[in-house]
Amino acid sequence: MDSPEYDSDDDEVPGLRKIIHIDMDAFFASVEQRDDPSLKGLPVAVGGSRERGVVAAASYEARKFGVRSAMASVQAARLCPQLVFRPPRFEVYRGVSRQIRAIFADYAARIEPLSLDEAYLDVTRDLRGIGSATRIAELIRARIHSDTGLTASAGVSYNKFLAKIASDQNKPDGLCLIRPGEGAQFVAALPLRRFHGVGPRGAEKMAALGLHTGGDLATQPLAFLREHFGAQAEYLYRAARGIDLRPVRANRPRKSLGGERTFDRDISTGPGLREALANIIDLVWGDIAKVGARGRTITLKLRLSDFTLRTHARSLAQVVEGREEFARVAEGLLNDLLPLPQPVRLMGLTLSALEGATAKGLIDLPEAGNEAGQMKLF
Repeated sequence: MDSPEYDSDDDEVPGLRKIIHIDMDAFFASVEQRDDPSLKGLPVAVGGSRERGVVAAASYEARKFGVRSAMASVQAARLCPQLVFRPPRFEVYRGVSRQIRAIFADYAARIEPLSLDEAYLDVTRDLRGIGSATRIAELIRARIHSDTGLTASAGVSYNKFLAKIASDQNKPDGLCLIRPGEGAQFVAALPLRRFHGVGPRGAEKMAALGLHTGGDLATQPLAFLREHFGAQAEYLYRAARGIDLRPVRANRPRKSLGGERTFDRDISTGPGLREALANIIDLVWGDIAKVGARGRTITLKLRLSDFTLRTHARSLAQVVEGREEFARVAEGLLNDLLPLPQPVRLMGLTLSALEGATAKGLIDLPEAGNEAGQMKLF
């Protein structure tokens, strides 16, 4: 039940916002199950089923067997021999994402998309006079289900950090409200692995220091956190207290546009790597041209067979003029790195230092195995 002070439409209360975080449930896999009714109730993975394939998304039926995004497909198949693989259909997912964002726009003037399947909405200004942030979230979820046949989970709170945590609390197809004054208590009982940005290694490091929950973290002074977590100390200090002053930012400047591919087999020869690069150039430039992005920095990323990472970048004085220049610079970056000490298992190419491109209509695609685009801080 909503608290009266939170449901009032009082935009003048200093620092008190009404934030909704909407997160689609197993988005890619759910779209596949929707479009192919024979898949309903079956464990489904979106991604490559070959030796080097990676799970981009897993249905909830698959998750019961331990299948997770970012997992190698061969491991997923071992955990769940009946797992059904479907190749990604990003154009379809983009289309559904546009439908969902149109629904958001009916209820919120300030929308911050994070990826194809999630977004923050600031509903402090009540566009439709509904009077309750929780009720707005319920209406949005109902509209999504009615218009797309898919389910979404929602978190409602007074800042972005708490809203995002809340959206994961009652998944799938659930809603969670964290009222003003409840944030610190809610976070205190939360495992640190649930904190946005804390990956498995970060959680292990925290556990080694005796930190397991938000409450444990809140007992530590800022100096201790700076000593052990460096630049992330301030974020952790505030998060452990349920504090987040970041506004919902619509039309955030996009930082980069790129793509990467994991190869079926490691590539060790120069000709083989140049052929692979040509394919990635076509892929990435197609996206660049499609959205009209203009940038000055081109970065080549190589992950070797021993999982070490090599990156090489070049920044131009002016924006890249066209595909020929983009390809010429990318090929030069690869030539600078050859010969390599190990074969290459993954190659990526990115255009950054963008000018004029924004998140509006330019939503970053989550990487394979990172459906929600979750950032790892350490």
